[in-house]
Amino acid sequence: MLFPTSLVGSYPQPHWLIDRAKLGQRFPPRVRARELWRVGDELLEEALDDATTLAVQAQLSAGLDIITDGEARRESYSNHFATALDGVDIDNPGMALDRSGEPNPVPRVVGPIRRRQPIAARDTAFLRERTDQPIKITIPGPFTMAQQAQNDYYPDERSLALGYAAAVNEEIHETFAAGADIVQLDEPYMQARAPKAKEYGLEVLSRALQGAPGTTAVHICFGYAAIIHERPEAYSFLPELAQAPVDQVSIETAQSNLDCSILESLPDKTVILGVLDLSDPAVEDPQTVVDRAKRALRYVAPENLVLAPDCGMKYLPRKAALGKLRSLVAGAEQLRNEY
Repeated sequence: MLFPTSLVGSYPQPHWLIDRAKLGQRFPPRVRARELWRVGDELLEEALDDATTLAVQAQLSAGLDIITDGEARRESYSNHFATALDGVDIDNPGMALDRSGEPNPVPRVVGPIRRRQPIAARDTAFLRERTDQPIKITIPGPFTMAQQAQNDYYPDERSLALGYAAAVNEEIHETFAAGADIVQLDEPYMQARAPKAKEYGLEVLSRALQGAPGTTAVHICFGYAAIIHERPEAYSFLPELAQAPVDQVSIETAQSNLDCSILESLPDKTVILGVLDLSDPAVEDPQTVVDRAKRALRYVAPENLVLAPDCGMKYLPRKAALGKLRSLVAGAEQLRNEY
């Protein structure tokens, strides 16, 4: 199929599940933030199952081709994984600067990073049971988690990132074994901390992806539109991913009005192209989706393009999110008819 459609990862969680006002008034949590949940511990797992089912149904009703779990179980894209590892003192967090330059509590690494058990396997199996369509599971990337931690154990940041990469690699293999068709690593800090990414980011990413038995993706971005309002017009770290052992590269282009000529530097990658602007809840018409996709089609073959929102859809009202996804699907259909 030309121009398959997919979320980047997240979909808006219901108001009955999470305090969306609190969620939108703070930086994405790096440590646990149980105060965001409206449901008590004794009912939370059932509520998370129900919210995930709703997110899947919304994607199916909109007509998406590749389905995620909407990250409905997560307080943020990264803390669910980063706080589930050995070697991290979650009761006494550290502090690190967020990509905005503001301090934020983060996991404090006090020993070797180890994975205790599969983290996404149950989520993957739950999603697999609810659709026969291809499914994608997202995992926070090791470079980003190392930037979102206080290192009180490893000799340097590179060593810390490689420790995370080994744990992520185990998780990738078990996530595919649980039924995932695509596993995506979220690496926004490769853009936010490009000099460090250029120093050792590809080494870390290669270690995380070693021997992956299925289709892999990496997502880099400019930060959530709900929190980071100003966008550069170019990526600081993107051509370098041509050398990464990854099949797909997920980027944002809608809000930033990205110069898509940079995509010529990724000739062997499938591009997951953000074509929905999430800084505005207004629903784009399908022609806007088509026009944004065509900016990339000058440089990317049609068979190598997946259409998606920019990242951070969880912050939108659910009605707006569903409307945008329907326009995404309609725009993709127009493009298929043309190409």
